[in-house]
Amino acid sequence: MLSKSLTIVNQRYQAIKKDGEDVIQGLTQTSKSLPPKYFYDARGSELFEQICDLPEYYPTRTEAWILSQYADEIAQITGGCELVELGSGSSTKTRILLDAYQKNAGDCRYVPIDVSGGMLATTVRQLQQTYPDFSIAGLQGTYEAALEHLKFTDWSSRMICFMGSSFGNFTSQESDGFLSKIARALKSGDYFLLGVDLQKPKEILLPAYNDSQGVTADFNLNMLSHLNWRFQGDFDIKLFKHEAIYQAVNGQIEMYLHCQKSHWVSLELLDLQVFFEVGESILTEVSRKFDLGIMQKQLEAQGLKTVKIWTDPQKWFGLILCQA
Repeated sequence: MLSKSLTIVNQRYQAIKKDGEDVIQGLTQTSKSLPPKYFYDARGSELFEQICDLPEYYPTRTEAWILSQYADEIAQITGGCELVELGSGSSTKTRILLDAYQKNAGDCRYVPIDVSGGMLATTVRQLQQTYPDFSIAGLQGTYEAALEHLKFTDWSSRMICFMGSSFGNFTSQESDGFLSKIARALKSGDYFLLGVDLQKPKEILLPAYNDSQGVTADFNLNMLSHLNWRFQGDFDIKLFKHEAIYQAVNGQIEMYLHCQKSHWVSLELLDLQVFFEVGESILTEVSRKFDLGIMQKQLEAQGLKTVKIWTDPQKWFGLILCQA
């Protein structure tokens, strides 16, 4: 019995360490970095919802405006379908789409996918009450993992949605790989709805990631708290400071956590000890801003042909509907 228990514990330890390989890799390289997925524990998801309501944070309200104007048209183009949303969060904007499908198509199956199980469960319960005639079932996990295991639907068509500005978190190479996975999860005639944040002056961009209330700073620092409970770490978040900068050469926002005092950090479950020099930084997010013409070519290279593009009057944000 003891031997069996030790085997189970060892297997669990190995699984946790494998899960944190990206943390080990990111914190042991010369220029330290962490994947954005570690923003989203329960607290991180709550903070991001607060960010979306900030006056400086234009992407959410701009995309919501586009949806409010054109959701009916989207529903009319695709007809009743299975709607799979990657990184669904609270599905606030998606309700605009669901209302449009209820009005124009009469039927829809909604599959929200998110890493935060608590938020996902709450959202699914609320949506099941609001849309009792729709089939709604959540799937917990990263969107990359979900795409690998997404089964083909028995519906006549599927639309995968990736709204918000998370596509900008990928490097150019990663975004090609992601779009390739999207294409493989669609059959001929299926749809992909992509939200992209467009290029604009840094005077608009920087306040969106350095808000006056400090919510984005809390969101960024919470990543370290997430690592603490997930991997039994001892990050002292008071020893780090948030900053977002605009990198003009590549047209992207970069978010950092700057170390304020030299010290050691331990992540026990990863068997990892890391030394931070004063002034050393962790890159926690890159948010690229896009040109619609270039984006169309990248999509088409993966077999995703643009059907229609919708933007706001200021051309701050774009929604691109593609078809496989």
